[in-house]
Amino acid sequence: MPIIEVDHVSKEYQLGAMQGLKQGLLKTAARLTGKSVAERPLFKALDDVGFSIEQGEVVGIIGHNGAGKSTLLKLLAGISKPTSGSIRVDGRVAPLIEVGAGFIPDFTGRENVYLNGAIMGMSKDYIARKFDEIVDFAEMAEFIDTPVKRYSSGMKVKLAFSVATSISSEILIIDEVLAVGDLAFQQKCIERMENLIKRDGRTVIIVGHNIRQLQRFCERIMLLDHGRISRDGNPSEVCGVFYDEAQRKNIARHVITEGAIEPQRSSGDITVNSIEILDDADIPVDRIGLHEPLKIRATFTCARKLERVEFNVGLHTSDFVHVISVGNALYDALPTLEPGTHQFTCRLSDVPLRPANYALRLLIANQYKQALWSAENIRQVQIAPGRYDITKLPGLGLVDVPAEWNFE
Repeated sequence: MPIIEVDHVSKEYQLGAMQGLKQGLLKTAARLTGKSVAERPLFKALDDVGFSIEQGEVVGIIGHNGAGKSTLLKLLAGISKPTSGSIRVDGRVAPLIEVGAGFIPDFTGRENVYLNGAIMGMSKDYIARKFDEIVDFAEMAEFIDTPVKRYSSGMKVKLAFSVATSISSEILIIDEVLAVGDLAFQQKCIERMENLIKRDGRTVIIVGHNIRQLQRFCERIMLLDHGRISRDGNPSEVCGVFYDEAQRKNIARHVITEGAIEPQRSSGDITVNSIEILDDADIPVDRIGLHEPLKIRATFTCARKLERVEFNVGLHTSDFVHVISVGNALYDALPTLEPGTHQFTCRLSDVPLRPANYALRLLIANQYKQALWSAENIRQVQIAPGRYDITKLPGLGLVDVPAEWNFE
């Protein structure tokens, strides 16, 4: 039997600023006299959402800003109620939805630990037994008797995360917390999450924008789009859809007019007129197979003489993980360019990227490594399975490296 059931849930909010007493009385009077009153439109943060989660499942929720992710978590945590539909949650919930939510600024860290534990239904004796563990994990022993209003945001989230994950609960709800704090603390959070999942078998629901982290943690991911669930299932497939949508939006922001490509950085010395992606037969393409060659050809104009010019081309994911980057400096092939129009071609003999959508990047720099022209998300490049069976590739990773296997 599912531990969480969400049945046709919608949540609406009234848009616009809150009205004062005078406006409220005037509207009430108008209604009593039969006059029509213009109402502000309702915004549907969630629209007929339905799903169930089994005991011990680790579920990620992703989507663009305003998709309804945090609203859904607040409903699951019982912080707010749905406008329509029903939610059934069997078990104690430990919510960590907003950094330091529930902390009273004038209370010390110690007092807030006891307060938060009590709010979550824990006895004073239970919190006392867990107190040292909470403080040690949060690395807050030195500041635990200091008022929380003097804490940095990072200190608050450390203590809040430690409390939520130390308290006994069947369901843990987390919103964006794993992305907060320094790298060392993030690693501690990841290790604790893995222990909770593997050792305790807790049901965990995580919302975040670090999609690769969620893809690693979760066995199931839901994609929210304007208050509706557009995808629900395998993390790699759902995240792939989200990456593709994000990349299309990013590339659409690049305006190409009259043959010139708009840069993100430019010194004014170079104008890039065109960039083409070609196969080995010099035919323009936007799709190649895994381990096939690829050519990038660009035409550009120099406004003045430039010496020892460096060119870097590469491919990156929609979240700007630069998976391929090659440059002519490695081969000491740094040309001197006279004023006028020029062209370069770069051939990648073997593109080892896993099948997915990537984007093209170009950087042109002078001999002092200063950018003359640069842009990302210039064009989309789709890597297809080609001659390979995609079902035989490992689920994780971005690059396919040739390997030899020997079994004895």
